[in-house]
Amino acid sequence: MPLRYLALGDSYTIGESVSESERFPNQLANLLEKDGYTTEVTIIARTGWTTSELWEGIQKVNVEPPYELVSLLIGVNNQYRGYDANIYREEFVFLLNKSIEYAGGNVDRVFVFSIPDWGVTPFATGQDRERISAEINLFNSINHEEAEKAGVHYVDITPISREAVSQLNLIAADGLHPSGEMYVQWAEAALPVVLEALKSQ
Repeated sequence: MPLRYLALGDSYTIGESVSESERFPNQLANLLEKDGYTTEVTIIARTGWTTSELWEGIQKVNVEPPYELVSLLIGVNNQYRGYDANIYREEFVFLLNKSIEYAGGNVDRVFVFSIPDWGVTPFATGQDRERISAEINLFNSINHEEAEKAGVHYVDITPISREAVSQLNLIAADGLHPSGEMYVQWAEAALPVVLEALKSQ
């Protein structure tokens, strides 16, 4: 039986501006296959979604728990729209608890990814990059803290995203979203954590 992997998020999970095979959940599945795990990926994500919109989207599809793996990467659009960080915390915790529920209550099978820093991208030219980075750091401090409280895994891909300031090959053609090359690095960062979780069960 294949592992069932549910990936929840926004443009970073659905892979805006890259092919389906280049999306990070699909690349993670490919890496897992090399370790002998066949993985079936289900993605609930859309470009532009905030925390509340992700929940609205989840409710419109047929979620069939329990999943062997669940990832959650959400919040950049809350930051982009200037939404309150305290509301982000509240809605993120709700989504995190749902993620744990979808993993059959097994916190060891849930993986929170940090929010990438779009402030380093060409899209942010002319904007206050330092403010963007500071706000991303604030939102990440929230999701990291809540992930630790819940006892789930945390994959910090924000430093990888910031490498794009000098490595434009890590940015897709739209000048904003990650390229397939960056998504490979995210998948590689997550792989050892996921493998450890799978082997511990």
